[in-house]
Amino acid sequence: MLRILHQIFRTGIVTEPLPSAVETEIEFIGHRLEDAIRKRFHRSLTIREVDAGSCNGCELEIHALNNPIYNCERFGIHFTASPRFADILLVTGPVSINMETALLRTYNAAPNPKLVIAVGECGYNGGIFGESYASLGGIGKIIPVDVYIHGCPPKPADILNGILKAIEGSEPIC
Repeated sequence: MLRILHQIFRTGIVTEPLPSAVETEIEFIGHRLEDAIRKRFHRSLTIREVDAGSCNGCELEIHALNNPIYNCERFGIHFTASPRFADILLVTGPVSINMETALLRTYNAAPNPKLVIAVGECGYNGGIFGESYASLGGIGKIIPVDVYIHGCPPKPADILNGILKAIEGSEPIC
């Protein structure tokens, strides 16, 4: 244990900071998001991420939101493993035949009022996978979608903007 701690202290911080323009953009979006979350939910925002059959490009960008560089938790955003506690469903990929039932169950398990955000071109219209014997196409064909975030994959700042758009476009909870 002590050997590991000594190694950590010798190595130091190895992550690179964001470029200043990107950091400024994230801070601006984040503070707007923080205010919108407080107005809409009066607490933090809980997100359930669902992979409906994607190539994992969008998941990498979503996971980047939670890393020490972007750190979305500083703005009051938390990810949960259970849809029963989720305010937003963040869905990626085209809906594969095998994930249709799971997506519907997740949607039905989330409490009302719920927001659904489709991430990436595949979530919008099936992307390069389109509609085929294995793919049903975009998320909107299976469950109602409130906001689409375009890109293949979208940048973390675009994902934060999409979450902000979904929160601002919805009615406040009383």
